[in-house]
Amino acid sequence: MPRTPRPLSGRPVMITGAASGIGRSLAQLLSRNGSPVAIADIDQIRLKETASTLTGPVLTRVLDVRDAADQLAFADEVRGWLTAPLAAVFNNAGVAVSSSVLDAVPEDDEWLRQINFDGVVNGTRAFLPILVEQDYGVIVNTSSVFGLLGMPYESAYCASKFAVRGFTDALRQELRGTGVSAVNVHPGGIRTNIARNARARTDPEGRGRTHEQMAADFEAITLTTPEKAAESICRGVEHGKSRILVGPDAYLLDLLARVTPTHYYGVVALVERLLRTRNTTGAKA
Repeated sequence: MPRTPRPLSGRPVMITGAASGIGRSLAQLLSRNGSPVAIADIDQIRLKETASTLTGPVLTRVLDVRDAADQLAFADEVRGWLTAPLAAVFNNAGVAVSSSVLDAVPEDDEWLRQINFDGVVNGTRAFLPILVEQDYGVIVNTSSVFGLLGMPYESAYCASKFAVRGFTDALRQELRGTGVSAVNVHPGGIRTNIARNARARTDPEGRGRTHEQMAADFEAITLTTPEKAAESICRGVEHGKSRILVGPDAYLLDLLARVTPTHYYGVVALVERLLRTRNTTGAKA
């Protein structure tokens, strides 16, 4: 079945998690391309910073995506702000927790679940009526490569991203035959602040690393900038993809999940070691 193009340039969009990272880069890219942009985040200061970099019409909203009622109120604001049909809803806000299952802190896992999964559900339920009334537009939900396969010390994060994937895939089938669609985004390692903002009570690998050292280790294996990620996501949406892989590592992990669904981690660990060695050597050169 041929893909239906979903043009974004010049058309209104909504983006959560827009204070930094992929969300900020999406807002900047789409604004440059002429789109009015409604942006939301819980971080008021950085959200204003994002807004100050945008070149076109912008609506800003301090928003906790965990709050379903506030998401509905924001959707009403966006509805009143629109001067053209809403082209896309990017449910992008997300956080991380690093812990072994044995030592997991339930409150941390619940905090993550409410943002990563409930936030996506709340945003979808709030904005989907607008798209359905238009019979046009796309829901773009950010899962992860960790929504394709499980990784050690990321059980809560993986669970939330698998949940986003399943929710969005189910929604896509419900929307068949309409002018509205649903897209899963699976970023690989992106150079954002997610690791620095993660909750990690201790080094889950037992190596005694500080929070800063764990964040640096993650950043050493990232391959994609937020700007490149935003370009990939927008290109995938516009080309009518239902699943968007972001970054070369995303393609590798997707392949491993298909070819060796229970024994992939040996390959993943080897690639991570090679990347860290390369980056360490490069830093010394």
